[in-house]
This record gives sequence, structure tokens and C-alpha cells, in this order.
Amino acid sequence: MAVQLPRRRLTVEDFHRMAQAGILTEDDRVELLDGELIEMTPIGSRHAGCVNRLNRAFAQRVGDRALVSVQNPIRIAEHSEPQPDMALLRPRADFYAQGHPEPQDVLLVVEVAETSLEVDREVKVPLYGKAGIPEVWLVDLAEGCVEVYRTPTPHGYAERQRMRPGQQLSTQEIPSLVLTVDEILG
Repeated sequence: MAVQLPRRRLTVEDFHRMAQAGILTEDDRVELLDGELIEMTPIGSRHAGCVNRLNRAFAQRVGDRALVSVQNPIRIAEHSEPQPDMALLRPRADFYAQGHPEPQDVLLVVEVAETSLEVDREVKVPLYGKAGIPEVWLVDLAEGCVEVYRTPTPHGYAERQRMRPGQQLSTQEIPSLVLTVDEILG
């Protein structure tokens, strides 16, 4: 018989107080997902290379239409503050120094999965959808494809499309931003 222990879900404020108190430091690779601290997997070289390629492509192509954010937090709910690999944010004069972006600030989230595919697909993507983030690209390095999630709902996303090498992607929020799957995967 399994024993059910009572759990206390952490809030984003609890999470930040833990950092202020020194319980968590910048060296602790954790993010808050649905009230639980989740240890982030180490970043492999393929993962880092993909993020670097995306960063360069986005920075060259979006100009002043969006702020490119790399592995920075987004407060998506009272109990969730993930750190996506990439995000395109609405421009803001303070560059979000006065507070982390929230769902209405996010144009696109990109998660790159080398060893984290299950958590990204089954936990993070649905949380982004529930928060109303308009679009998520999940780069699956093992399968060599990009999953595009659109039309957020209270349960996740209504649309999912798998894009393969040779195909192009564009964002709903910045339609002129076009990348190929080959550019993303390298």
C-alpha cells in the first residue's frame, strides 16, 4: 500500500523568497512547475548549439518587433515560473527589469529537448497553453523535428503540428519571421 503524504504547492513568491534567503542560489538549476521545484537537466552540446542557432536567427530577424529572451523565467501562473530555452517577448522599455514577463508579454516560447522531451511535452507545454501563451515550438533533437503548438485552451493546446527537415516555420505573432527546420536543427 502506498502512503500518500500531504504536499504543499509552492507559489512563485515562495520560490523567490527561497532565493532571497539563500536556500536556492543561481547555481541551483531548478524551475517552479505547478507548485513543485523541478531539477533541470544539464545542457548538452547539441542543445546549446540549437539554442545558439535560434538566438542568432531570432536576433537577426526580429529587430525591434520582439525581445529575444534566452533561458530566462516567465511567470505564467501563481504556482509556475518556467525558464524556457527561448522566448520572444513584446518589447518593453525596461527590458523586463521591473518584473519577469507574464503570459500576455509572450509571443513565442521555444523549448529544446535533448534529454527533457517528456517533461517539456507532458508538463511544460500544457502549462504554457493553460496560461494562454499563443505558440510553443518544441525542438525534438532526437527525432529531428519541431513540434508547433497553437491555439491555447484551458487544457493545453488545440493544435499540434510536427515539422520535419525541408519545411518552414513562421510564428503567428510575427508572420514575417520564417525559419526552416534545417536552420533550427543545424
